[in-house]
Amino acid sequence: MKRRAFLQTSLAAAIAPWTRIVTAADVPDALRIYRRDGSSTKLSQSEVIDYANQLRGSLLTANDATYDAERAVWNGMIDRKPALIAKCEGAADVLATMRLALEHDLLISVRGGGHSISGKAVCEGGLMIDLSSMNSVRVDQGAKTVRADGGCLEGHIDRELAVFGLGTTGGIVSHTGAAGLTLGGGFGRICRQFGMACDNLVGADIVTGDGEFLHVDAANHADLLWALKGGGGNFGVVTALEYQAYPLDPEIIGGDIVFAWENARDFLRYYGEHGNALPDALNLNPIIVTGEEGKPVVSVECTWSGRHEDAEKVLQPLRSVAKPIADTVAAAPYTSFQKRVDAGNRHGLRLYMKSGFVEEFTDNLIDDVIDSYVPNPMSAVFFMQGSGATSRVSPDETAFPHRNVHCNMMRWNSWFEMESESERQERIADVRANWSELERHTSGYYVNLNEENQSRTNQNYGLNYDRLASIKARHDPTNILHMNANIQPAG
Repeated sequence: MKRRAFLQTSLAAAIAPWTRIVTAADVPDALRIYRRDGSSTKLSQSEVIDYANQLRGSLLTANDATYDAERAVWNGMIDRKPALIAKCEGAADVLATMRLALEHDLLISVRGGGHSISGKAVCEGGLMIDLSSMNSVRVDQGAKTVRADGGCLEGHIDRELAVFGLGTTGGIVSHTGAAGLTLGGGFGRICRQFGMACDNLVGADIVTGDGEFLHVDAANHADLLWALKGGGGNFGVVTALEYQAYPLDPEIIGGDIVFAWENARDFLRYYGEHGNALPDALNLNPIIVTGEEGKPVVSVECTWSGRHEDAEKVLQPLRSVAKPIADTVAAAPYTSFQKRVDAGNRHGLRLYMKSGFVEEFTDNLIDDVIDSYVPNPMSAVFFMQGSGATSRVSPDETAFPHRNVHCNMMRWNSWFEMESESERQERIADVRANWSELERHTSGYYVNLNEENQSRTNQNYGLNYDRLASIKARHDPTNILHMNANIQPAG
């Protein structure tokens, strides 16, 4: 072999494990892609190749064998096709991608875990920034902190912390993206004890909407850190997050207590009257569903993260409301408990949801929930508990303002099988009609779960909105990051 050929072959072998060289054979002469304003433009072949070869990760087009798998997000109702998917491997990839997007004013979306119910992680005809390959976690046992890449799932963080007898608030489905959950607020099974995920965010790395890389913490760009605590993905692409962690027994007490439908009103009244006063280490998430025999039941998921010897005493009043028809509460590894509803929420689930925060859990609310529920195996009404540590933060201490909430109430239909368009619309219409009877009991909404418009977003952030708009103007003045509960730049 000639020396030159040998060197070229050796160089390619050295590069191959961590990058893919893109050539003219991989890219059309001109790639049509959407701009932020909905118009389209064309990227030349040389522009795409130059950009692709800046990346440590891969750049995918519709011609790639893995394109359909990579564009799919958790909610199976979402079927959008980006022109390009940037599989970023680090902050440098994100920087290169953001600069390309700014240069051409491209439509972009950002995928971490891809769990957004409304599918905001994937855009139609634009550029999707995919962080899912960025998923390393590092625990600082002495400082009781954990640093997670922007593509980490909640289960990644839970597992690493458990080794050290630590925990921090995550979601209730382990394959939820940590970044998206945190940026929108972050309820979870231990948030009443340790605060919301956003409350425990102590630092982050971010590629801002104007193409800068910043590390933010209490001493550096503290205003931006404040905005990330509930302000959503409005300010940049978060490439790493650092959380406060806490001592947590790797084994908790948890499970479901199920009541017959004739006892539903009594249980919900107990929940409404006593839920906020329960010990912080107890989290109750009730759900109304249709049981296997076609009859509705009310089931409450209980998570006790306090001392094991106190669990029975704490749960006894709940079990005394009525005789349970099932009770599965027992000791379980926290990491396993965090996965308990993963199968029922697996990728490809088709789901349509409406939700809102309940500040007062009144008898009128209970009546409307019970009287309007029609048995249906696809339909559920779910209550995710607030109060405890989540309420001991002032509304302006973080961007997330909804601190005086009893719970987040959700009404959804979900299914896995394929459906006709008429069936899909019928299922969506059912949720909307029922929600029209329940919405009057709510005030504001959880941005991680909802569709929204500009007026509703402004109202939802309340007195925090103007401050968020000013921070947006500094870090994303063109609003290139707008596939979110969008905050318009001030001015």
